[in-house]
Amino acid sequence: MGDKVTVPQIVKMKQRGEKITCLTAYDYSFARILDEAGVDMLLVGDSVGCVVQGNHNTLAMTMDEMIYHCRSVARGTERAQVVGDMPFMSYEASVEEGIRNAGRLVKQGGAEAVKLEGGADYAELASRLFKIGIPVMGHIGLTPQSLHAMGGFKVQGRSAAQAKKLLDDARALEQAGCYAIVLEGIPQELAQEITAALSIPTVGIGAGVHCDGQVLVVYDLLGMNEEFRPKFVKRYDNLAVRIRTAVEQYITEVRNEQFPDDQHSFSKDAPRPESATPYGSVRAAAGGSDERDPDASGAACIPLPFPRKK
Repeated sequence: MGDKVTVPQIVKMKQRGEKITCLTAYDYSFARILDEAGVDMLLVGDSVGCVVQGNHNTLAMTMDEMIYHCRSVARGTERAQVVGDMPFMSYEASVEEGIRNAGRLVKQGGAEAVKLEGGADYAELASRLFKIGIPVMGHIGLTPQSLHAMGGFKVQGRSAAQAKKLLDDARALEQAGCYAIVLEGIPQELAQEITAALSIPTVGIGAGVHCDGQVLVVYDLLGMNEEFRPKFVKRYDNLAVRIRTAVEQYITEVRNEQFPDDQHSFSKDAPRPESATPYGSVRAAAGGSDERDPDASGAACIPLPFPRKK
């Protein structure tokens, strides 16, 4: 799996010219798969409100919900850095409230860093969090929590005045102690300028190839929403079709009494294993075989946190 990804390692990746990879994750199962694949950072984004809950935007997300999802992702992660999104109105009212909520995301949610949307206006909060040991990732450009003020999800920084403001915001966040900044929905030329001007990494989404790293919503990368086709997303699979095909096959087999067959059924004549564990695993607590006893009893909905393959 490799060493745990830390803030100093993320910064050194920029210095070495090594690109940073980041994906969103919202639950244990996805986190485990993405972590094992070698992604550097897992962002528990408030985008969970859209792709999991079905909301039209991220504004409805609460601290309790974000803590729940962070905790789930942290359980499934060994190597990647876990970054938790601060949801709308969890930090805007006051610096003190922002500190309390960021602390909750780390203490209760298991996040190793927090992400704040907004520029220089939140430099004081970022600075205070930095001083108490909570790493902060900034986020400027198209900030989804400000969609009403922006008039929707629109590219930012196209005018000279907007571009200067974003560059000033980036520098203010770096000065405040942020260890990285997400650049979302800005022209690639501006992203290149900001990236060159900073000593901390930039992570782009819809900001071109010149950023120090890239982030995508994992559901978009996997093609799980066929209607959502923004310009900046590349689909690496089409799971919506594959999942639907598998489910249709399941429905057909159930209706035709093809499932469950003998291979997937218990028999009174089969010997009962001496010790059965949840999810039918026979792996010992300290490690062992991945094989599962097909006749083991136990709750099939309770997967064990097995030791990882090294």
